[in-house]
Amino acid sequence: MPSIAKVIVDTPAMTVDRPFDYLIPQQWQTVIQPGMRVAVPFGPRQLLGFVVAVADVSDVTDITKLKSVTELFDVRPVLTPEMLALGEWMAQDSLNFRISIFQTMLPNLMRGSYEKYVVLKNWENTAAVALFEGAETLDWQTVQASPHVHNVQKWVSEGDLATVYRVSSKETKKTKRALKNCLTTAALLAAVEAVGSKAKAQQKALYQLIDLGESECFVDEFKQAGVSDTTIRTLEAKGYLTVFQKEVDRDPYAGVAFEPSEPLLLTAQQQQVYERIYAVQQAGVTKTFLLHGVTGSGKTEIYLQTIAQALAAGKQAIMLVPEIALTPQMVNRFKGRFGEKVAVLHSALSAGERLDEWQKIERQEASIVVGARSAIFAPLTNIGLIIIDEEHEATYKQEDYPRYHARDIALWRADYHNCPVVLGSATPNVESFARAAKGVYELVQLPERINQQPLPLVEVVDLKDEQRAGNNSSFSRVLLEKIKDRHQKGEQTVLMLNRRGFASFVMCRDCGFVPECPHCSITLTYHKRGHQLKCHYCGHQAPMPPTCPSCQSPHIRQYGTGTQKIEEELLELLPSIRIIRMDVDTTTRKGSHEKLLRAFGNKEADVLLGTQMIAKGLDFANITLVGVLNGDTALNVPDFRAAERTFQLLTQVSGRAGRHHLIGEVIVQTFNPDHYSIQLAKYQNYIGFYNHEMQLRKLTGYPPYYLTTLVQVSSTDERKGEQTMAQIVQFLKRELGEQTILLGPTPAPIAKINNRYRYQCLIKYKIEPALRETLRRVLESYQKEIRNGLSVSIDFEPYMMM
Repeated sequence: MPSIAKVIVDTPAMTVDRPFDYLIPQQWQTVIQPGMRVAVPFGPRQLLGFVVAVADVSDVTDITKLKSVTELFDVRPVLTPEMLALGEWMAQDSLNFRISIFQTMLPNLMRGSYEKYVVLKNWENTAAVALFEGAETLDWQTVQASPHVHNVQKWVSEGDLATVYRVSSKETKKTKRALKNCLTTAALLAAVEAVGSKAKAQQKALYQLIDLGESECFVDEFKQAGVSDTTIRTLEAKGYLTVFQKEVDRDPYAGVAFEPSEPLLLTAQQQQVYERIYAVQQAGVTKTFLLHGVTGSGKTEIYLQTIAQALAAGKQAIMLVPEIALTPQMVNRFKGRFGEKVAVLHSALSAGERLDEWQKIERQEASIVVGARSAIFAPLTNIGLIIIDEEHEATYKQEDYPRYHARDIALWRADYHNCPVVLGSATPNVESFARAAKGVYELVQLPERINQQPLPLVEVVDLKDEQRAGNNSSFSRVLLEKIKDRHQKGEQTVLMLNRRGFASFVMCRDCGFVPECPHCSITLTYHKRGHQLKCHYCGHQAPMPPTCPSCQSPHIRQYGTGTQKIEEELLELLPSIRIIRMDVDTTTRKGSHEKLLRAFGNKEADVLLGTQMIAKGLDFANITLVGVLNGDTALNVPDFRAAERTFQLLTQVSGRAGRHHLIGEVIVQTFNPDHYSIQLAKYQNYIGFYNHEMQLRKLTGYPPYYLTTLVQVSSTDERKGEQTMAQIVQFLKRELGEQTILLGPTPAPIAKINNRYRYQCLIKYKIEPALRETLRRVLESYQKEIRNGLSVSIDFEPYMMM
């Protein structure tokens, strides 16, 4: 019988990133299974851990030295064998810590909560007894607040006190007051006679109890028939009923009415794509499809119908979207088509709602999961289809530890379940399209909009010409006229500015001083609310100075444009226009995305103004004009994907116009009207852009012609960070092949964030079999420095170079 549990403990460090052996107590030897959470002693602490295996023998020679599992948190495993295997693969492939991976797979409330206590050992220590006031344990917060706190360390060293650590799960349950009968029907009828006709309220309640029979109901439902809390308490005191707390699920969509929908008749092009995916579903094999369809070509309907086929075969499906802003419309479509079979997972849910949705999936009560990046870890056990919409989006890449790309996890899980993956986009990632061109993915296409709707007419406006004509407004003359025209017609406009806040930066016109974040090498952004200067990297805030801090000049002004400023400017030009602003500042509150989009869909506003979160996925019939106020912002970023992101963003936001019966128009304002990404986006010419971009990537040696890995070092000591990065580069030069290219060491584009100096090196290679093992040795060799505050991070195929 297995008596050893192999446990990954809750300490994200390379030195302990391996299973540790613990004895399984006798009473749990038939209970503990791989995938369960347990509490185990680790040094002086109690830590949460994940059982990854159970065994009959230990790797430790002297088994008597093994400690025992102290607590069990789960009735059944929370990580399936698939998730355990996936975690091991991620640890090897991306050099992530196993504990960080397992925690990412689960809702936040299933992570460990740690508390420190002091235990009284010597009752003859009268001072310590006085501190404890008769109790045997005290929590650490109480000890810290005590006047005897300076003696605690002495008493611990003398053995009069001991410190202990307790671990618990953060899981919470939502409950509501419910009630049920305590009497039989005959006894209740007798009670009606006993209370008499003068107690009409009690009689009414007793008749309700008779109707209730052996069922339970919530107190709120009982009260809806006119029974008061006073009457309920009276009947409870008499023993006629009992009131208790009943556990209920936190449903983020409770009370929301979703309009039912039926499958639509597919066009000939849609039918061809659908049949190809369906054939692979029936064959039960692994295949990756790249669905390249222009905006408005009906990709979502194909998603819905192929998922319906997966359900018909008794299987499950995952549908990923890149932005929380896209989730409301996608949830509406999926709930309308599949109802309660749909569970939703994304970061805008409360922690409790996310836990309940996860448990709904885990209990097999939902067969479709819709959500953002982390929904790829949904605990489904019989997956028949995985879809990633807008597959080109960088938000599918997790930039913090544990680093992963949702697409890579999807491909791994599809291989595990022998099912297809569909990557959909109007502007596929260049690397994805290259894989399709090589036959690694199967390319299926929708080159036309449904119902033969034409693509919107796109006009590119040169802002240099506007300035020469004396127009210093944020709106070109043609864009302002077209906004007025749509306003008069009762049609709607989408305006996109790829920036939030009121203005980009503040500058003194006399001496040129620009306020910067004291913790980061970045200028502060002005936000009109509260007249604050904010850092969008570390969160530092400072009041807007009335005069220049450098020369005391009063001529310190805001420069550049933010969404708040655009809103004010447009209202000055068109006072009667109704604007909904949608950016990070207006969507921080729970449910704000749904509320704002619902209001716009109900035509409560003429203009939807926002950042890039409004650029994709939105489908409103009344939008006939899209204005891009600064089409070339992304071109100025020091990143080889800058042109690709510009093309994708312009193409996606253009696709919001004229999606139904009305013709759409797009105005793109730019200082670089002749740039190839802007000119090709004008015609949604993806193939032209792909061919041009591939030539440049080949010349400069970037993906897909080379693979890349970014090694970054950060430290509060600038010299230490620079020296460490130089040492790592020298080591890599010795260990890696001659064909591998090292760019660096060099300061990161943003050289300091949150008081940490950042240096980096980019590795470019085609074949480098020793790379992961070499980088693992780098991490191992700097463990002492890492424990002392140095950070060494490794990002395979980075999406952000900043």
